Amino acid sequence: MIPKYNIWLELDGKVVLSVWRVRLLEAIEEKGSITSAAAALNVPYRRAWQRLHEMEERLGVTLVKTEVGGVGGGGAKLTPEAKDLINRFHLFADGLGEEIINRFENAFREG
Repeated sequence: MIPKYNIWLELDGKVVLSVWRVRLLEAIEEKGSITSAAAALNVPYRRAWQRLHEMEERLGVTLVKTEVGGVGGGGAKLTPEAKDLINRFHLFADGLGEEIINRFENAFREG
């Protein structure tokens, strides 16, 4: 047997942050656009935009500043609030996998 887990945070019963949503924010930061981030995550632009919009609405903060068109073709940048959320999520979630494996091994160890 192998333990599996997924971590997400909810507000009023609705997902506001998850491993996938953090990856989306990180991809936006890395790629400089929602379109490129969606492509990197292999999801439709519409899904990426919807998840981003859900997070912003539910948290009541702007997470991404966008620029439309122009010579550079526009783009997207994370706000300080988004960067803070990413950092806090990593502080919370990083290392949980090791803890889960340790607990699993203690609970299911033979002998």
